[in-house]
Amino acid sequence: MVLVDRFREDLKKSDAESRMTNQKLQQRLKEQFQKAMGGTPSWADSSLRKKEEGDEEEDDEDTEILRKTGNYVGTSTSLPKGIIKLKKCLNANNEKPGEDRLTTVQFHPSAQVIMTAGLDHSISLFQVDGKSNPKIQSIHLEKFPVNKACFSANGEQVVATGMRNKLFYIYDMMEGKVLPVPSVQGLNEQRVKEFEVSPDNEFLLLTGSSGFLHLMTMKTKEVVRSMKLNGNVCATAFTADGGKVFAHSEEGEVYVWDVRSSKCLNRFVDDGCVRGTSLAVSREGLYVACGSQSGVVNIYSQKACLQDPAPKPLKAVMNLLTPATSLRFNPTSEILAIASRAADEATRLVHIPSFTVFSNFPMFRRKTIYRAHCLDFSPNSGFYSVANNKGHAVLFRLLHYKDF
Repeated sequence: MVLVDRFREDLKKSDAESRMTNQKLQQRLKEQFQKAMGGTPSWADSSLRKKEEGDEEEDDEDTEILRKTGNYVGTSTSLPKGIIKLKKCLNANNEKPGEDRLTTVQFHPSAQVIMTAGLDHSISLFQVDGKSNPKIQSIHLEKFPVNKACFSANGEQVVATGMRNKLFYIYDMMEGKVLPVPSVQGLNEQRVKEFEVSPDNEFLLLTGSSGFLHLMTMKTKEVVRSMKLNGNVCATAFTADGGKVFAHSEEGEVYVWDVRSSKCLNRFVDDGCVRGTSLAVSREGLYVACGSQSGVVNIYSQKACLQDPAPKPLKAVMNLLTPATSLRFNPTSEILAIASRAADEATRLVHIPSFTVFSNFPMFRRKTIYRAHCLDFSPNSGFYSVANNKGHAVLFRLLHYKDF
């Protein structure tokens, strides 16, 4: 059951609205989200930005960075290695922190919006301006701690899976409706926790047990084909065109499948990996990153992964000392964010193509990130966020990138 009463109060415009019908609630949600989708946020308005920056008290390091680069304008076309110019912002979900560990943070594919979800049974949307990050809306899923939530490729829906069974929810943000999907035709699994949305918005790739992967159509909610690897699946990713699927097994093997035919195109052992833990594919089709239990992250050429039966890593990143549980390339394929949820501050930003770690991140003497459970970059790399075990979506402004 979905509890809407918990956020009806947030959507009232006056005390006169003592009762709000479902129809009125849906309309109000639609208005709020559409408002967030359009208009110019304060971070993009130069006059507002200048005023706000003048009012802020910056620390010495931030002031020096801003004096040299400006707050939002990059100084070169390619990202330099060594030192990354960034600024810590107010937490993205400051207006509604999670009451338990966050499992998801994700930027909307086209709007200045970020989503958080977690074990407190909630999914929340915030408008990202880097200053106040106002909450747009929040929903509560009764008895449903969220394992993962993800925007659809067109940005109009959110798919959310839980921890315990195969029930999942689809939240239509434009209509303000939350639709339970209690069963999927052709899916013979006791529970579904992990999934990926295809870039063309046609499929959900559901991770099953015993090495099975299932392709479910978004339109009919039925499994149309399944694939199987040896062992158990630890992570999956679509290629940017949606035509192929990469899957990393706990046994340290990487499989590549063709989505349309379900044919296995290649299979190889992740170099030196005893137990696989994570996987990421870059948007531009250049790289594949594989994380392991030892903390090593191997970065491969995606072309080599498609053709070579035993590809060698371009680089083995060894800066994590605990399992590499989260990996994310930025949209320009100039940064690979890596993290381990097993230790505080165990996250790094890797410069590409030099494959060197930025020396000033994490950049604070006191703990800021804590245990990272999910990572994401905004559509044009202007912001980077880390969801942690404290219920916070820690937010950074990457000053090299001028757009959101």
